[in-house]
Amino acid sequence: MSADFSERRVKMVDGQIRTTDVTSAPLIEAMLTVPREAFVGAGQKDLAYIDEDIRISDGANGAARYLMEPSPLAKLLQLAEIDASDSVLDVGCGSGYCTALLSRLARSVVALESDSALAETAKSTLSSLGCQNVTVITGPLPQGHAAKAPYNVIFIGGSVEEVPPALLDQLAEEGRLVAVEGRGNSGVARLFFKAGGVVTGRRAFNAAIKPLPGFERAHAFEF
Repeated sequence: MSADFSERRVKMVDGQIRTTDVTSAPLIEAMLTVPREAFVGAGQKDLAYIDEDIRISDGANGAARYLMEPSPLAKLLQLAEIDASDSVLDVGCGSGYCTALLSRLARSVVALESDSALAETAKSTLSSLGCQNVTVITGPLPQGHAAKAPYNVIFIGGSVEEVPPALLDQLAEEGRLVAVEGRGNSGVARLFFKAGGVVTGRRAFNAAIKPLPGFERAHAFEF
C-alpha cells in the first residue's frame, strides 16, 4: 500500500502543485516525501491526495477543522520563502501535515493548536515520522506563542477575518507572516513583512480556504 501512496504523492505534485506555479525545489521535495495519508483518519486514507479539503475534526461549537487541499497550501508556503535557518510558528497545525512540511524546510517549528485532541494526534504522528525539530503547543490560536518568539515566519493554516496584532508582534525583524484574510471566494492571500520594526502587508493572490476558529472580527454595537 505504501508504494501506492508514493505514486499518489507524485501525481499530486505533478497534477496539483507544479501546475499552480509552485517551483520551490525544497517545498516540492517535502511534498514528495511527507506521507499525507498519515494525517487523516483511518477511513480517509484513500482520499488523502484528492484536490479538496479533508475534514479532520468536527471541532467545538460546529467549527469543523480541515486538512487544507494541497494546491493552495503549497502556494501559501512558497509565498513565505522559508529558509533552512528560519524559526516558524505554525498557527492552527491541525493534525500536523503542514507542520511536517515546515519541519523539512525550516530550522525549528512551533506548532500551535487550540483543539487538544488534534494537538495530541499531531504530536504522535510527527514524532513517529521523526520530526525532531517540532514542538507542539496547545493554546488559543490568535494569541500565538510568545514564549518562543520572535519567529522568522508565521504561517496561519486557515482563513481569518483579520490578523490579530499579537501575531504580528511575534515577528522577528525581516520576518514574514502569511495569511488568508476573508472567507470563501472573497479570501485573499497576504504576505506581511517586518522592517525597521514596522509591519506592512501586500496582496498576493486570491485563495478560498476553510476558516480557522477564533479569528472572527469583533463587531461594534450600532445604535
